[in-house]
Amino acid sequence: LLFKEFGGVDGFPICINARTADEVVDFVQRIAPTFGGINLEDIKAPECFEIEERLRASLDIPVFHDDQHGTAVVTLAALWNALKITGKKIEDISVVILGVGAAGMAVGKILMDAGVGEIVGCDREGAMYSGRTGVNSAKQWFGEHTNPSRKMGMVSDVLKGADVFIGLSGPDLITASDVRNMAKDPIVFAMANPNPEIRPEQIDGLAKVVATGRSDYPNQINNVLAFPGIFRGALDAQATTITEKMKVAAAIAIAESVTPEQLSPSFIVPSVFDRSVVERVAPAVAAAAVADGVIRKSS
Repeated sequence: LLFKEFGGVDGFPICINARTADEVVDFVQRIAPTFGGINLEDIKAPECFEIEERLRASLDIPVFHDDQHGTAVVTLAALWNALKITGKKIEDISVVILGVGAAGMAVGKILMDAGVGEIVGCDREGAMYSGRTGVNSAKQWFGEHTNPSRKMGMVSDVLKGADVFIGLSGPDLITASDVRNMAKDPIVFAMANPNPEIRPEQIDGLAKVVATGRSDYPNQINNVLAFPGIFRGALDAQATTITEKMKVAAAIAIAESVTPEQLSPSFIVPSVFDRSVVERVAPAVAAAAVADGVIRKSS
């Protein structure tokens, strides 16, 4: 319904009774000739990484895991606009991501591509760093490619002096004291649903910009701002995959959907009901696909 309503894309939900990555990959490969693209949903980490990677390698149509990349695209858009308000440069900031699952991993990767100065990921056992033991291969990769200073400790420890907190974990996991210990004009994206890592009213006056995943607070970071336009653009360009530049193009288009006159601490992302967002995202994604040379060649 969301695909059709916002992107004019015919989407068909297909539930799979599968328990292994092999089963999911085999099923999707068999049905792929019927479709112009595949949107993966509700697959847990770390299996989601393997499934997406194998399908992207074996199929000649776009494969997109919305729980990962939809979240990442809208988060980057929101961060760009939040930084305009604080006056900080993306290459100078320190970001702490709480929750290094499917969404946290994708957010971390897109922030790396965007040039964020420092990223530190945390799970329930503490900070991710190179050499940390007892983690899966995805978290091991994350620790090796982030946290250059090898910061250790729990989220409260690594939040000290950080500019941005991004929560993709669970309810009530940071406190007002943690936010108070962040850098000047902190940005807090507490995106756990339905209950965020900290409620906006708890840090009123402490954080410069606050966003959540909920519709009853300002600045809802919602995947529906991303995936309809991304697929519309990919299909329009006859793209064979979705590249990192296509995702960044979508994030830029979403960020620019908020005009300078509209931009404020309580309005850093457009409304999910703003139909002009897809009109900006789709052509930007299509143009990026053409620039990347990932479009189907005419016979």
